[in-house]
Amino acid sequence: MFSGLIADRATVHAVERLDGGGVTLHVACDEAVAKQIEPKDSICVNGVCLTATRISGNVVAFDVIPETLDRSTLGELKTGERVNFELSLRLGDRIGGHFVYGHVDTTARVLSRIGAGQGERVTVECPPNLSRFICEKAFISVDGVSLTVASVAPGRFDLALIPETLARTTLGERPPGSHLNIEVDSLARYAVAAVDGQTDEHSRAELEWAFEI
Repeated sequence: MFSGLIADRATVHAVERLDGGGVTLHVACDEAVAKQIEPKDSICVNGVCLTATRISGNVVAFDVIPETLDRSTLGELKTGERVNFELSLRLGDRIGGHFVYGHVDTTARVLSRIGAGQGERVTVECPPNLSRFICEKAFISVDGVSLTVASVAPGRFDLALIPETLARTTLGERPPGSHLNIEVDSLARYAVAAVDGQTDEHSRAELEWAFEI
């Protein structure tokens, strides 16, 4: 489990494509040694929870299977590209974002980005299967970054990015047309599941009212 607060950016050292369709991803992180990363550690790379398999100096290797490649942008990574890199939470860590599991739902395309004050407003397409989980002021994980949805419109949602986010993550480097890894807030997923599980109309109405407030 992660917080979505990116402390480090890492660099793709190599992408080793395998005959079975998966890849071995090698990521260089200067903090790997300092933070004592070990094999079997869970690490969030661009929003995807991966398991470290080998450590060589400051380079961490991950096995990425076809299922993960199909649901995320990891298959598009190239040597030299920067990625968001977050170690899993430890008991007692301060949580300033929201609980991010690293289980990417899908990818979504950046539609536009414009300057807004000191930061930027980024519009992202809203996949139809996720629209019921995304609402204004809700949490969302975008490339592993914990963000608040600024507004929602049919087929799209907006993110208001502050200068700190633009400077510390890769979101400042994603032009219109590029794709982002999206993970909806698990609380929203559970809330929708609870409402859907109510067959009694009165109970359903009470739950919907409760979640709205």
